Amino acid sequence: MQRVLVTAGASGIGLAIVRAFHAKGARVFTCDIDQARLREVAQQLPGVQVQCCDVGDRQAVAGMVADAVQWLGGLDVLVNNAGIGGPTRPVHELDPADWDAVLRVNLTGAFDVTRHAIAHLIQAGGGAIINLSSAAGRFGYANRSPYAASKWALIGFTKTLSMELGPHRIRANAIAPGPVAGQRLERVFEGRARQSGRSIEEEKDIGFASLSIRQAVEPDDIAALAVYLASDAARMISGQVIPIDGDQQRA
Repeated sequence: MQRVLVTAGASGIGLAIVRAFHAKGARVFTCDIDQARLREVAQQLPGVQVQCCDVGDRQAVAGMVADAVQWLGGLDVLVNNAGIGGPTRPVHELDPADWDAVLRVNLTGAFDVTRHAIAHLIQAGGGAIINLSSAAGRFGYANRSPYAASKWALIGFTKTLSMELGPHRIRANAIAPGPVAGQRLERVFEGRARQSGRSIEEEKDIGFASLSIRQAVEPDDIAALAVYLASDAARMISGQVIPIDGDQQRA
C-alpha cells in the first residue's frame, strides 16, 4: 500500500489527485489552507487524513510533514501541488509583496515540504516526488511573471532532485498542465480581459487557439498521470517535465 502526501488537496487538481490515489487503495494524507473543504474531504473519502497547513509557513510545514509521516507510517509518494496564481499585471506595475507571496508558496513551499520528506522517502527504500509545474513553466506568460517564474523554477528543482535522489531510487518528475477546467481558469480569463479590454469569451478563444485539442484539461486527467508516475510502470521515468495540455504550442 502506497503512503502518499498531497499538498493543497482540498479542491481542484489536488482533490482529484487525492481521490485517484485513494481509489487505488493508497493511504493518503493531505493538507490545505481551507479548513471547511478539508472537513468535506474527510467526510467524502473515509480513510484520508487531513490537516490545515499553509505551505508558505516554514514552521507549519515542518510540523505537517512530521504528522503526515507519523500517520502514514512512512512515505512513498510526495505530490507538491500547492500553488497560487498571483496577480495579472505587467512587471513594472507589480507589487513586490505579490511577487514574494507567489514565490513563497509555489517554490519555497515545495522546497520546504520536499526537504522534510526526503529522509522518509530514503528510509522507505525509494519513491516518487511529483511537482506540479505548468505550461507557464514552458512558455512564460505576459502579465503573470511571479507565477511563470515559480513554475520554471520548479522544473529546475525537479531535475536537480532527480539527479541527487536517483541513487536512492527516488524519482522526481514535473507535470505541466495547460489550461485546467475550473474556477481558477475562469479567474485567469477574467484577469486577462481586464488587462486587454477584450471580452472573456474573446480571451478564451485566444487562450485555446494554441492548443491542438482546443479544450481545458480536466483535473482527473492530471490525477491519472500523477498516479501513473508514482507507479512501478514509471520506475525508469525521472527528471522529466510531462506536459498535459492538448499539445499547447505557445503561451
